[in-house]
Amino acid sequence: MKEISLLGASGSVGESTLKVIKRFPEVFHLRSFSVHKSLERAKSIIDEYSPTTLVVTDPDVDPSILGEKYGSAKILYGFSALDEIVSEPRVDIVVTAIVGSRGIYPTLKAIACDKKIAIANKETLVTLGPYIKNLLRKSESLLVPVDSEHNALFQLLEKWERSEIQSITLTASGGSFRDLSNDQLANVSIKDTLNHPTWKMGPKITVDSAGLINKSLEVIEAHFLFDIPYENIDVVIHPESIVHGYIELLDGSSILYASHPDMIYPIAHSLFYPKPTPSTLISRKLPEVQNLSFREVDHQKYPALRLAYEVGKKGGTGPALFNAANEVAVERFLKGEIRFIDIPKIIDKVIQKIPIILPENLDGYLHADSLARKTASETKE
Repeated sequence: MKEISLLGASGSVGESTLKVIKRFPEVFHLRSFSVHKSLERAKSIIDEYSPTTLVVTDPDVDPSILGEKYGSAKILYGFSALDEIVSEPRVDIVVTAIVGSRGIYPTLKAIACDKKIAIANKETLVTLGPYIKNLLRKSESLLVPVDSEHNALFQLLEKWERSEIQSITLTASGGSFRDLSNDQLANVSIKDTLNHPTWKMGPKITVDSAGLINKSLEVIEAHFLFDIPYENIDVVIHPESIVHGYIELLDGSSILYASHPDMIYPIAHSLFYPKPTPSTLISRKLPEVQNLSFREVDHQKYPALRLAYEVGKKGGTGPALFNAANEVAVERFLKGEIRFIDIPKIIDKVIQKIPIILPENLDGYLHADSLARKTASETKE
């Protein structure tokens, strides 16, 4: 029995993780989990899965609502309590499904405790890529990516020698506005932005997807996960979201990973790894798919992707500045303070204003993150 600590249980990745645990109760048990403020959902998870610990991370939640114990679970409060549940000796797998840079600290703790990490929090690697890579070299911890694109590439890259691979490609749905013209983007609403055509995700990731910023972060993450140069990482628009990634071999042929757009596939793989998933997850056949189409990215429509490649190649704190500026800009957009098209403009201004350096320690990366957030909050669109 593998004991799982699930960070971010009420989000889309968290809910899919719970489906896998429920599907394979003889293999996995939910030992602990966190929610931000979804207390009713937390109660139902405790009732169904009987974990030992729940962490509620929202500092504004009244502790008297749940108290110190509900059902089988003791209740802890605050983000700092995440370190406690991921470091518990009996925990075998940590699933990091928290959105944003708040997932950094518990991920660092899990690495320090040599845990297997099913990582869905891309901001950790984007912000601290070189630092994380150095930690992993000294740790027995294992990172298995949960994002559908990275998980697809993870599986493909295991099956081929690196010397045979010419490039890797991440696919992107194109988000809510993939069929709009550049001019139409100037007047899109928050409601329009949150209407993703394929995936059901939280608001921050959905906004990121609409501007291909989610894919921009994934390019940086792929670089650190797979040690592939940025020059050999590509992105294509694939509206059907059936092919999640592919590799191109030296002879020009391509090997594709395809599945229907459901997060249960990469999550099951990451939990079972290095063993294969033992049974069919969803009975669907590719002949049900009527079309597979691919098109190049319009960099005028999605300017953030170019910026991601630029900061990625510069290295150091560049990716951290990009991520932090984006988080603030998206928050400002969701509050109605700026337009959708202003998000990449703010990111650009932040990375132009703040010098990129190569820090000697963790504090240097976190200082860059903090400085970028302050600058992004004050930057005029």
